[in-house]
Amino acid sequence: MENYYDILEVSTKASKEIITKAYRTLVKKYHPDANSNSNKPIDDEKIKKINEAYDILSDDEKRKKYDIELQRVKEQENNDIQLRYEKILEQNKVLQQELANLKGIYQDNYNNQKISETYQENTNINYNDNLQREIDKRINQSVNRAYHDAYIQRMRDFGYRVYHKKTLKERARDLLSVGLAIIVVLIIFFILWQIPAIREHIESNKIFQSFMNAFVRK
Repeated sequence: MENYYDILEVSTKASKEIITKAYRTLVKKYHPDANSNSNKPIDDEKIKKINEAYDILSDDEKRKKYDIELQRVKEQENNDIQLRYEKILEQNKVLQQELANLKGIYQDNYNNQKISETYQENTNINYNDNLQREIDKRINQSVNRAYHDAYIQRMRDFGYRVYHKKTLKERARDLLSVGLAIIVVLIIFFILWQIPAIREHIESNKIFQSFMNAFVRK
């Protein structure tokens, strides 16, 4: 169905005066006498459509009937578009379901084919996975430690005083280190004490005598 409003280049709410003005402008624009002879067949057809549109839209009764028919056609076109959209959407859902089914069948076949192979490789795979996880863990720890040290050093370069609050694990490790150091010193001292010359030299030392006298008095 021809859209006469589009032909006259006006809106569907245009008044009769606007329609008349648009009609005259278009007639003048496309009249064969105002254009070259090469465009005459096209201009004649255009003028014919313009006259036809003006004949309908300039008459109140004809325009009313035309508007009703135009609205019906537009509603029909919209319904057709909606039906086509719903049909395509339904087809798309069907295709997606078929694709999912095919994917499931393929996955089942693939799993059945690989189940015997994976059974034999489980031990090696688990070992390799554990080894890789341990390597990744050590790498992450090293990277985090390097980043932390670099950050602390950077803050110190800017003049900040950075205090590191030790964790319970770090405190326990430091305490153990001190205890081991004391034990090592005591063992060395005990070994040296067994040597007579060294023992006599230690006993004759004034500092040692003062320490022993103070210790004995207590």
